[in-house]
Amino acid sequence: MTPIPLALIGCGGMGHRHLRGLIELHRAGLAEFSVVAACDPVTANAASLADEAASAFGTRPAVVAHLDELVPLGVAAVGISTTPRSHHTVATAPLAYGWHVMLEKPMGLTARACNLIRQAAAASDRILSVAENYRRDPVNRLAKALIDAGVIGAPRLLLQHSIGGGDQMLISVWRHQKDQSGVLLDVGVHYTDMIEYLLGPIEQVTADVRLHEPVRHNPAAGGNEAATGNNPAGVYGRWQKQMPASFEATAEDAVYATLTFANGAVGQYVEDHAGHGEPIWLRQIHGSRGSLDIPVDRSGSALRLHLGGQPYHGDLLELVPDFRLDTVTAALFGGERISSYNFSFAETDCRLLAVEYADFAQAIRGEHPPEVNAEQGARAVAGIYAMLESGTIGRAVTIADVLDGQIATYQQSIDGSLGLG
Repeated sequence: MTPIPLALIGCGGMGHRHLRGLIELHRAGLAEFSVVAACDPVTANAASLADEAASAFGTRPAVVAHLDELVPLGVAAVGISTTPRSHHTVATAPLAYGWHVMLEKPMGLTARACNLIRQAAAASDRILSVAENYRRDPVNRLAKALIDAGVIGAPRLLLQHSIGGGDQMLISVWRHQKDQSGVLLDVGVHYTDMIEYLLGPIEQVTADVRLHEPVRHNPAAGGNEAATGNNPAGVYGRWQKQMPASFEATAEDAVYATLTFANGAVGQYVEDHAGHGEPIWLRQIHGSRGSLDIPVDRSGSALRLHLGGQPYHGDLLELVPDFRLDTVTAALFGGERISSYNFSFAETDCRLLAVEYADFAQAIRGEHPPEVNAEQGARAVAGIYAMLESGTIGRAVTIADVLDGQIATYQQSIDGSLGLG
């Protein structure tokens, strides 16, 4: 099939990761896209991405600074990985041009911003896909298959706990600013999407939120070569060296919540990016017959199943004989029926991004709808804001009330800064 002409918009760390996903897809013989342009107002970032694309594909994409410069280049689709604050404007313009859109998470900076994107997508006949990669992990695919097959019985309790980080910067300064994203939103949309992927819709939350560390520190500042700061996939170092050594954080860094699901299950959710003790990771689902421990996303580690109070030592794949990974995931991860894998984080990261783009291409070609559409992208954002709104007003909040704008006290100042107030 003829590759789809694609422009990458936003050429910082995440943009380079998107490119590496496309390179991985190409290496696997699945050249779904032709990268024709790199777009970023910081042209040095766009040029860096274009140089890497040229090395991989043999053809250098055009380097442009503004969206309107893409119009004469024959673009049919775009991959957007700008900072979240601009998502609702950067995503709606390509839809108006008639281009298909892959939009990095979080879909929008607020529920209102998400709704603007949803409306633009609904008014268009173009595809809008949200780049949510955790659910595409083969281990998470198997977890869902086991839950859906009733292996642990009817789900009753979810435990989603992530604690660590201390007072260190997570990847970049903007991730700690309330009007730019906030770390709870940036990371939490992964978790809320995964939770709903596994257990279905969250209906209501009750939460407390905190800002434990109002000053964050960047160990990579000033070009410290010995720094071991958070740098997933190893692509952010050049930018981290230019960021301040310490700065004020304005976004809350911890939430402690109780969730209720449409299926009757209950969840206990802890996302604490200020933990100074032993780091904790837990995603555990208890059902009427047993429990399932799900490892850290993108680690490749195996699931752990308990039935009747005892560890299950058999082959998990035998419990779901119909389980199969899609052909692209199987090609990239080594088989259609696997229960673990062993790749470096960088290798895993580009493979999962390749799966995202394969799904995007298939949706464009009319083979199926995008797996993570505008509605689900908005729900993942609303799940986190329901917790932040609950912590602000001191009572339970439904996802529906956040999605339709009935409750937006926490988001009011952010919407105002965006001109959406």
